[in-house]
Amino acid sequence: MELPQLDPIQAAVDRLVEQLLPLESEEIDLVDAWGRALAEPLVADRDSPPLDVSAMDGYALHLDDCSDRPLPVVGVAAAGHPPIELSPGTAVRIFTGAPIPLNADCVVRREDTQESAAVVRIMLPCDRLYRGMNIRRRGENSAAGATILPTGTLLEGAAVAAAASFAPRRVSVRRQVRLTILNTGDELVSPGETVAPWQIRDSNGPLLQAWIARHRWLHLTHIRPVGDTLEAVADALHAAYTTCDAVLLTGGVSMGDTDYVPQAIDQLGGTIHFHRLPIRPGKPVLGATINGKPVLGLPGNPVSVAVTSRVIAEPVLRRLGGLAPPTPHRPPVMLSNPDERTLDLTWYRLVQIDTSGSARLLDLRGSGDLVALSQSHGFLEFPPGQTGPGPWRFWSWAS
Repeated sequence: MELPQLDPIQAAVDRLVEQLLPLESEEIDLVDAWGRALAEPLVADRDSPPLDVSAMDGYALHLDDCSDRPLPVVGVAAAGHPPIELSPGTAVRIFTGAPIPLNADCVVRREDTQESAAVVRIMLPCDRLYRGMNIRRRGENSAAGATILPTGTLLEGAAVAAAASFAPRRVSVRRQVRLTILNTGDELVSPGETVAPWQIRDSNGPLLQAWIARHRWLHLTHIRPVGDTLEAVADALHAAYTTCDAVLLTGGVSMGDTDYVPQAIDQLGGTIHFHRLPIRPGKPVLGATINGKPVLGLPGNPVSVAVTSRVIAEPVLRRLGGLAPPTPHRPPVMLSNPDERTLDLTWYRLVQIDTSGSARLLDLRGSGDLVALSQSHGFLEFPPGQTGPGPWRFWSWAS
């Protein structure tokens, strides 16, 4: 029997993730918790709905009182008020979300009635009415004490709405992951500065800053350039991991004479868990720990940084931030302009997505092609030796 092949990239990331634990929790106001990970389950403090309520605007009545004769309207039931009592042989006008009157057992939609000032006539045959009609029953969404959101849920979108409905004013979340970015290279100057032909403006720092800013569970504390010497890299690394939870480096991880990151990690007593993975772009990527804190060395070219920050760094940082492992949320897409090119490693290729949802390969001129990167919507993942129209896994810059 042929055994399934392990994904070497996922296996490498998993080895590093297994060395880490989520950061400690903190209790903060719910209004400040958006974008953070729950440190404990969100439990319903009461039934939802908390009592029987109307699902429609209409008239509440007792089923036995249905007839072809008009019913006197004796009151109005509105949301935000306690339930009123329904007298036999009468109806109560009711609004969506209002408590069902005592003794009522069905709600007829307003459009199925004929209304006047003091009475209402039910226009549906009585045999079409039933007990519970247009009524949302107490606890039908969840019962008090039920787990609404598990530990690790990212509080955004609908999860924030659930927390607002069921949580106390303060919630327990994982604290933000404090990050330092170190950009290595004597050739780097700050954005906006005048550059000589042998220099380049730093694009990796702003690229990572923009990515980090999209995640409230991350917090960038420092970003600094680092010269191409072993002493400079080791000093910068030491200062970073002693004050932060994780370090992102760009450059200095390849095989050149000035690529000092592996040596610096070894000098500081760190452990390298992987170095050089079968991927393009980003093959030199490195994952290590120093004093139990992750150090992620991303290759220096901007396309490599963009790709490896998503594929390699994000799962590691999610672990620190206490986020649950992501569920598959990247629907595969078809490629509109496939070619015959293949590689014997995992190939991440930049694409644009058109209005039909199909992907189009961009003409990438190498890992330093910032123009193609800026025009892309994300990248497709091609397993080793595979090509064709797909479907392929799509990684979006927007997600």
